[in-house]
Amino acid sequence: MSECESAPGESAFLERVKFEPMRVRDLDEVLAIERISFPTPWSREAYHRELIVNDYACYIVGRLDGVVVSYGGMWVVLDEAHVTNIAVRPEYRGHGVGRLTMAALEARARELGASRMTLEVRVSNAEARRLYEGLGYRSTGIRRNYYSDTREDAIVMWKDLSPRETGLSPAGGGP
Repeated sequence: MSECESAPGESAFLERVKFEPMRVRDLDEVLAIERISFPTPWSREAYHRELIVNDYACYIVGRLDGVVVSYGGMWVVLDEAHVTNIAVRPEYRGHGVGRLTMAALEARARELGASRMTLEVRVSNAEARRLYEGLGYRSTGIRRNYYSDTREDAIVMWKDLSPRETGLSPAGGGP
């Protein structure tokens, strides 16, 4: 099945994912996904600081039937949004939830005045790179030894955010 096709019922499934701002009460579920998803997961304290102290931070969660199935975060400074992290609960990967979560982040970035969005991705993370490229992100450089846990390089990717509709409307109207 091509990336543009969806499995029967997948569209209805994705329409049930609702996005909202991440709250401190979401951290247990977010941290469970974080630990499974990353070799060096962020701590509860790091997320708490992002949610409570960092005025540039914007974090969202995607819920399906009340359960957090994805989350994403970014810093918005002036007209640029910088994705800090994004992850999907393993059993929901490969069904468009990551794409939907990125669309929700992009929509929120536009609302906050961003006209460009950037992120770093591990060179070895081919799946994430395909997702970002499919969403219109373009590689613009390499950050050597970027990841402190493995000394792996990061690919820097950018996307211009146009005010036009992307065709990916996050369910629930966005964050």
